[in-house]
Amino acid sequence: MKFLDQAKIYVRSGDGGNGCVAFRREKYIEFGGPDGGDGGRGGDIVFEAVENLNTLIDFRYTQHFRAAKGGNGSGSDRTGAAAPTVLIRVPVGTEILAEDRQTLLADLDRPGKRITLCRGGDGGFGNARFKSSTNRAPRRADPGWPGEERWVWLRLKLIADAGLVGLPNAGKSTLLAAASAARPKIADYPFTTLHPQLGVVMLSAAEEFVLADIPGLIEGAHEGTGLGDRFLGHVERCAVLVHLIDGAAGNVVDAWRTIRAELAAYGGGLDTKPEILVLNKADAMTPRQAAARRAALARATGQDVHLIAAASRAGVDALLRTVQNAIHAARRK
Repeated sequence: MKFLDQAKIYVRSGDGGNGCVAFRREKYIEFGGPDGGDGGRGGDIVFEAVENLNTLIDFRYTQHFRAAKGGNGSGSDRTGAAAPTVLIRVPVGTEILAEDRQTLLADLDRPGKRITLCRGGDGGFGNARFKSSTNRAPRRADPGWPGEERWVWLRLKLIADAGLVGLPNAGKSTLLAAASAARPKIADYPFTTLHPQLGVVMLSAAEEFVLADIPGLIEGAHEGTGLGDRFLGHVERCAVLVHLIDGAAGNVVDAWRTIRAELAAYGGGLDTKPEILVLNKADAMTPRQAAARRAALARATGQDVHLIAAASRAGVDALLRTVQNAIHAARRK
């Protein structure tokens, strides 16, 4: 299934039904009086977050959602039928934005969470509503109230506990494949990963967390260079960022600073999230190179640096345990 994390759709709730002008006409009843019923309520537009969805691809082919109009009132004080609700199911983590793409209308960040985005119009009053001691035969009935309509943007931010960030070819997809059952595309050229991937890491029968891999960042990504930074939204909800650095490429400090600068330029609090530094591809370095580059990175960042070889899983288990502990600590705060 193709991954799509943004979509623009049109939604319109239903108009209310019209009220009815009617009079009771029955044998042997001389003064029947007005008995026109009210109109029914128009249908609502409701969004619901559901599990087992991870893309907005359905909204590429269906972009207009309209609820039905309420039924008109009728004689004998009969109210028109209310129109059914139009339920739109979206993945957990979907944000609903106004047409300006800035105003947040709703954030469906939990399974089962619902929001009524457009309320159906109320039905109009029938003439039975207007009878009084001085107006015995009203011939007034109101039309139904119109529904609401708007264009909205849907933006998906995947729900993950930890997110992988780094330059292209740092080994993020290899680490995701080694740590989970996910099978992302792995190749020896930049930008192999073109859209985010999720994997569930099982440490034990009772311990697991969701790991997200996003396309690699390069210098200037916040200005649209490379694939840009649009996919960074998928790690905004993560408790921890796992910063993967290619040790075999050299200049590990420059690589770290490049990614940190892009996180700060993007905003969204990504540069303040807990960060776990990982020096990858230990199997492509000599022990002396690995020790020197690890020490240089630790001095520049003031943090502990994990040394792993994702392709051979060396050091991966210890890293995953560290990530799990960091997630628990971040969630407690």
